[in-house]
Amino acid sequence: MTPSRFETIRYEKAGAIATLTMSRPERRNGMTNRMLCETTETLAAAAEDPELRVLILTGAGQSFCPGADLNVIASGEGPEEGQLRPDHFRAPVLLHQMPAVTIAAVNGAAIAGGTGIATMCDFTFAIPEAKFGYTEVRIGFVPAIVSSVLVWQVGHKIARDLLLTGRVFDADEAHRIGLVNEVVSSDSLMKRSRELAGKLIENSPSSVRLTKKLINSFISQALDDQMQQAIEENAAIRQTSDFREGVSSFLEKRKPRWSGQ
Repeated sequence: MTPSRFETIRYEKAGAIATLTMSRPERRNGMTNRMLCETTETLAAAAEDPELRVLILTGAGQSFCPGADLNVIASGEGPEEGQLRPDHFRAPVLLHQMPAVTIAAVNGAAIAGGTGIATMCDFTFAIPEAKFGYTEVRIGFVPAIVSSVLVWQVGHKIARDLLLTGRVFDADEAHRIGLVNEVVSSDSLMKRSRELAGKLIENSPSSVRLTKKLINSFISQALDDQMQQAIEENAAIRQTSDFREGVSSFLEKRKPRWSGQ
């Protein structure tokens, strides 16, 4: 078992199976710059681990990940939190391109970036109480990186509905449209995830790896271009007036006053 050396996530590996747990339960695992940096670094290292066959992602406590911690963003984050670079937005790309099979065990709210993580994984299990939503447009942000994969997974009409309205939807709808593979009771979620992981590692390592690479290759060139553009847009939009207004209005529980800038 390999313990994590990070502050906001836990990374534990036993044999060919690893679990990455987002661990800020006091803030429902809201994503900070530090968490994004630590997640990106961990995923990059995991992608280079030849022994890793399956990676399970989940959240500590009663939430998976509600997206960015807007309270921290609004406060400007501490100096130690401000080291975010454009390449740190590659976490979803690294997750999608991970040679190992990835499983999202959604144990509660998975909103915005949390839904993005669930979208990028090869398999997604969710408890009945889980909530999903690409809510970025409601705070002046753009779900840029995940949008290209979502269109591929669920089709244009459904993707437009989810991305443009920013509405929140439940686990049953997520299952119906193909975003979630199975809805599993909360007390069986990790057991089911590990059960699938055990079955996956019974297969030929090279066959699984090459099959996943083949599936990704069907749209790889277009997706690579789109993701690179999305990474740049994700970094740039945080500098806009609408993003700052969206965060402020959300925290102040009022309607946003959009400037279009």
